[in-house]
Amino acid sequence: MVDPVLASRLQFALTTIVHIIFPVVSMGLAPFLVYFTYKDIRSDDPVYEQLRRFWTKIFAVSFVVGTVTGIVLEFEFGTNFAAFSAFAGELFGGPLAIEGMMAFMLEATFLGVFVFGRERVGDKLYFVSSVAVGLGTWLSAVWILVANSWMQTPRGYELAREGGQTIVHLSDPIAAYANPRFPWMFVHMQNAAVESVALLMSGIAAYYVFRHHVWGYPVEHPRFWQKTLKIALVVLLITAPFQVIHGDAYGRHVAETQPQKFAAMEAVWETDSYVPEYIVAFPTSVDQLLDPRAKELFGIGIPGGASWLASGGDPNAEIRGLNSFETEAPPVAIVFWAFRAMVGLGFWFVLLAFWAGYRWRTGDLYEDGLLHKALMGSSLLGILAVELGWIVTEVGRQPWVVQGVLKTSEGVSPGLTGSEATLTLAGFAAVYLGLLSLYTYVITRIVRAGPPGGDELRTPEPRDATDGAEVAVDD
Repeated sequence: MVDPVLASRLQFALTTIVHIIFPVVSMGLAPFLVYFTYKDIRSDDPVYEQLRRFWTKIFAVSFVVGTVTGIVLEFEFGTNFAAFSAFAGELFGGPLAIEGMMAFMLEATFLGVFVFGRERVGDKLYFVSSVAVGLGTWLSAVWILVANSWMQTPRGYELAREGGQTIVHLSDPIAAYANPRFPWMFVHMQNAAVESVALLMSGIAAYYVFRHHVWGYPVEHPRFWQKTLKIALVVLLITAPFQVIHGDAYGRHVAETQPQKFAAMEAVWETDSYVPEYIVAFPTSVDQLLDPRAKELFGIGIPGGASWLASGGDPNAEIRGLNSFETEAPPVAIVFWAFRAMVGLGFWFVLLAFWAGYRWRTGDLYEDGLLHKALMGSSLLGILAVELGWIVTEVGRQPWVVQGVLKTSEGVSPGLTGSEATLTLAGFAAVYLGLLSLYTYVITRIVRAGPPGGDELRTPEPRDATDGAEVAVDD
């Protein structure tokens, strides 16, 4: 049987990797849906109603599956990490409780109005429902990231003894919840979610535009897919460069607050200066794949780039090596290669956005088949980049569950056996992969069905001259 610590970590990693897909889609879609709703109300162009209704379906499915998979994660703190929950429950439990009472309830309350109420409420209330749903989605991220960022840079706490056990006592809520890592994580995560959805939208739209304009196949609602592509590309042109710029500054913050994680990201074992930043790196042996070391890899590196990143501009700055820390190093290979892949994808998204923007400007956006194929192939890469980012964040923090305060091995439930942990790991793997397969099937059906059109679209009656109210009619 697998060691209960390892099995618990694998189980939480698996459930988180699957779960995070759904919040990324819902958080990323939220600002799009607010915009589509506003344009649907203010414009007579039926394409905005099509956009709102089509993407609302995907949002609703993502919200439901995300809720189911997210609840299980919170239970895992009790079943697999009871020692951590007892140790940090006073501080960690608060944000999770607020997330449920504030953000989730706000989102769930107005979601019914937003999904089913277009013909039953006025324009103002319906627009408010779209904003409330989007706000609830983003507030959920606030409180989840407050809890996680505290684990990265713990502040505002005292260690106390209670019942013979050491626990975390919340001494300064503002310092704890507004810890140094939170603004970096929130901005990076939310921008990544919007960027991921922009890639997903552009990839799906590019498929239909490609079929219609390049292959010459008849496609229903070609204008819908053209509009989707253009809106997605506008957002991608904003979010992709910003993610790279912000990521550069974020890396500097990590170097300052978690130097061991930064050393793992750069595979620096011995304290050194003028450390290269490998944009592309290849191992020359299996040993280097499993145990990468910065100056022994073959690849394209920027001399002094890692030192420049860590210091904010000094290529000769010193980076503290992993061997200088008292605690064991994180799984360096996982962190190093995940970081390289994430950064590589980030630069690809910038190139893709500028490529598409250039073809749009030259008037060839709909005819560039190679661009369409690149967008189609990149449609899920934004979500992959988010997954890689979280792998760097969480695996790079090891062996700590609370940085410098509590080790992961000390946070696992003390009575959990290897057989129990292995059995639940196998069960969760089957259930979560089944849910992911079902989700993929449903989303594929929605995409293939396409947007509503013709008689399905709402036809509003003229305004009542006496009070300016609009009377909605059923489809």
